[in-house]
Amino acid sequence: MSTYSALQLDALREIANIGSGTAGTSLAGMLGRAVDLSVPHVQALPLADAVDAVGDPAGATTAALLPIMGDLDGVILLLFRPDAADTLCRLLGVEPGSEVGLSALSEIGNILGTSYLGAIAAMTGLALEPKPPEVVTDVLGAIVSSVLTHVAGGEDVALVLDTRLRVEDEACALSFLLVPEGDGVQELLARLGLPT
Repeated sequence: MSTYSALQLDALREIANIGSGTAGTSLAGMLGRAVDLSVPHVQALPLADAVDAVGDPAGATTAALLPIMGDLDGVILLLFRPDAADTLCRLLGVEPGSEVGLSALSEIGNILGTSYLGAIAAMTGLALEPKPPEVVTDVLGAIVSSVLTHVAGGEDVALVLDTRLRVEDEACALSFLLVPEGDGVQELLARLGLPT
């Protein structure tokens, strides 16, 4: 359960909304279609709870992973459910599950992740740099345990953004997790003038 106040979560949601505006514009250019991207719900949860919040740990998921470094180290993880991954590939005219399809999802993950990261950097003054993205398809629990345990300990907090993506009339649900090392969420809040 989140121990953050409504005011703190609103500040984190504002960062996400600014990032989603930039990401939506970039994604619209890539897809050549109108894109509506919003973040209606933000949670700051212990990592184990965050996994449960984004889906069935045994469910198949495609994930774009962007390690981040700088004033705040951690990882951004964008999770695409199979239907959303297939829809995005189809909109780009590539075969879902193919090497080209995974490359396309990697680029979408890169656009979304770097847009959110840019918003965080602009609002907090933190120097943040993404590393090249990786894309994997597996069950959600395996993705999170194999990738994020290298970044986060059991007590670390993940920022979970439920993201609504609509490309023209096509809905594509995805989840965004920011898992900073250590007390990174507290550092973000402190930079926003909202110490925990």
